[in-house]
Amino acid sequence: MAKGEKKTVSEGEELRRQLVALLDGGQAHATFEDAVKNFPVELRGVAPDGLPYSAWQIVEHIRIAQKDILDFSAPPTGGYHAMKWPEAYWPKETSPGAGEWERAIAEVQQDRERFKALILKPGVDLAKPFLWGTGQNLLREALLIADHNAYHVGELIVVRRLLGAWKK
Repeated sequence: MAKGEKKTVSEGEELRRQLVALLDGGQAHATFEDAVKNFPVELRGVAPDGLPYSAWQIVEHIRIAQKDILDFSAPPTGGYHAMKWPEAYWPKETSPGAGEWERAIAEVQQDRERFKALILKPGVDLAKPFLWGTGQNLLREALLIADHNAYHVGELIVVRRLLGAWKK
């Protein structure tokens, strides 16, 4: 490449970069990390009046659903096993046990990194339907995770606002 010449990025490379940025969040709204940062311990299990879930239940739901989408996209040894909707996706406990809040947050972040690695894997065809399922592909699942997580991050912020625990 000659000096001063810019390398052009392929459409596929740009799509992958944009998907990774979308999964990380923060372009048009707060990130998952923003929503859970310094969340008061005593408020994690409180469901504000009129809302059906506590912050803990939302965080744990994000973790469970994202893990399920990851397992569907890259099935573990033994294959993918569908979970029962909705009961398997929402924790019944309103408050986290000792260490569960931190564990859930770490797992959301780790699974997001694992999913981003699937997107960035050389030679992967984002649009190729999986051999299982009903036509889903990696692109669809990436968009599903981003959409689902953004929705629930918004809910976490509403919970924080209603509990008086959101920064001004």
